[in-house]
Amino acid sequence: MSANLTTIGFDADDTLWENEQFFRMTQERFAELLADFADPDHLSERLLASERRNLGRYGFGVKGFVLSMIETAIEVTNEKVPASLIRELIEAGQDMLSHPIELLPGVRDTVIGLSDSFRVLLITKGDLLDQERKLAQSGLGELFDGVEILSHKTAAAYDDIFRRRGDGPERALMVGNSMRSDVLPALEAGAWGVHVPHDLTWQLEIARPPEGHARFHRIDRLDQLTSLIGDL
Repeated sequence: MSANLTTIGFDADDTLWENEQFFRMTQERFAELLADFADPDHLSERLLASERRNLGRYGFGVKGFVLSMIETAIEVTNEKVPASLIRELIEAGQDMLSHPIELLPGVRDTVIGLSDSFRVLLITKGDLLDQERKLAQSGLGELFDGVEILSHKTAAAYDDIFRRRGDGPERALMVGNSMRSDVLPALEAGAWGVHVPHDLTWQLEIARPPEGHARFHRIDRLDQLTSLIGDL
């Protein structure tokens, strides 16, 4: 294993456990509820625009998603959306916030194995209470040497975390499913960035991969991370 690497940061949603699939299921229900007012493609575009517009207000997570759905419903119905429909959207969000955690394949064994040789950190973003709930239910909490729940993942945030909790970004690696949030800013900070794609990725997390970057790597599954690190 690389003698230079001492710290590994793991993303949470859709890297350690399922997340996006529940947003997709709720969005399908949203389209059904508003079928009389907008076709699914148009509604999806309007919702995505609302989410993008609201990121600075509500941040990432279920609560901001629900507020964006409500805002979109008000817009596409010209402020005639029934209160009963808004109630259904709120209840859908509550269901998302209580959904059991489903770990992705190989996650637990991989984190356990790497925690014997490296300082392992959970670095995620989103609603504080929801992320804490998911971590507690995952059964992985005791494996991490530190947990960071951010509002946004930036190069400055990674630099700060890897200096406070590790030996600096130059000796750290960040792994996650989001090119935009997990890989690119970690590389900018000077760390290694490892992309492990998920079948479902929110459109606002998609970005062009930095092909040719010396510290960028891609794996198909998280359980390939140990082998990759051994080759660094």
